[in-house]
Amino acid sequence: MSSSIKFNNVNTLFSKSLKFKINDYFKSTYKKKTGNRRIFIKAAVLLTTFALLYTVLVFVQPHWAIGVVLCALFGANLAAIGFNIMHDAGHNSFSDNKNLNTALSYTLNLLGGNIYFWKLKHNIAHHTYTNIDGEDHDIEVKFMRIHHDQQLKKHHRYQSFYFIFLYGVSYLAWIFYQDYEKYFRQKMGITSDKFHFPVRERVIFWTSKILHFALFVVIPIVYVGWLPTLVGLGIAGAVCGISLATVFQLAHVVSETEFKTIDESKVEEEWMIHQIQSTANFATTNNVLTWLLGGLNFQVEHHLFPRISHVHYPALNKIVQQTCKEYNIQYIEFKSFRQAFMSHVKVIQAMSR
Repeated sequence: MSSSIKFNNVNTLFSKSLKFKINDYFKSTYKKKTGNRRIFIKAAVLLTTFALLYTVLVFVQPHWAIGVVLCALFGANLAAIGFNIMHDAGHNSFSDNKNLNTALSYTLNLLGGNIYFWKLKHNIAHHTYTNIDGEDHDIEVKFMRIHHDQQLKKHHRYQSFYFIFLYGVSYLAWIFYQDYEKYFRQKMGITSDKFHFPVRERVIFWTSKILHFALFVVIPIVYVGWLPTLVGLGIAGAVCGISLATVFQLAHVVSETEFKTIDESKVEEEWMIHQIQSTANFATTNNVLTWLLGGLNFQVEHHLFPRISHVHYPALNKIVQQTCKEYNIQYIEFKSFRQAFMSHVKVIQAMSR
């Protein structure tokens, strides 16, 4: 994957200053930039919860009303594994052990996705060209218009009514359709170039997809029947999809963030300033939400320093805000989840006309 878009690399005083301060923080505190004991405990809790919920739902088979609640919790647990384990491991920030990062990044394959595709789409395209249409494939949401450079179609006028439904089906659509679409066309987006797809990754793709289908579809059908399986998978998938999509959208698709039109393949700002302009934080004082989301409510810090574990984001948040103030750069942060969500709805409404 390649792009001709370039960022300003002249007089990058802000970036140099911020990098120096962040490096100095880790040197002075003698902390590693990767995860610590807390992230290992959290990973153990989430994976154990996954195993327990799956066992109860498939083999114990509680009353249907309890099953509905447990399926919803299972969906939230899937999202939490993605936020807390796969995401850090996929950025090589979970541990300083590269092999452990690689192993844990495959938890995405356990959940039905594909880590090879994710790294191309997320680590490279999204983290480099955030909110730039045609480059950031994470803002290419089917049946929705969220960037002013995207073509306005008739059905977009209703997107403020159906967007939650799309978020609800997004996870299941991703693992059961979109991954296969990428596999056979070997392209992340409609306008993107073809990517290199090694034989080893093709084998991993099919092996993990078959194992996931057996774990989430075949085994449950054998033990609880096809209808409860479809209902349970639908509930878990909807909760997981809404969780994943909403967290991403509140970080980038809000009225305060920028959606730039790129002329002559050049971004006027240095890369770090572009990240701050196109990214937002929300509810950073909510410790429960921070724990569940793997620090992804500190999205600004994550985009500036993706190879630093989320356990450090609260500390980095103060340094980044102070540096932005020194250089007169707007730092976007919503006090609550609700404020961020309402700002997201404003973008959806604005882009519908």
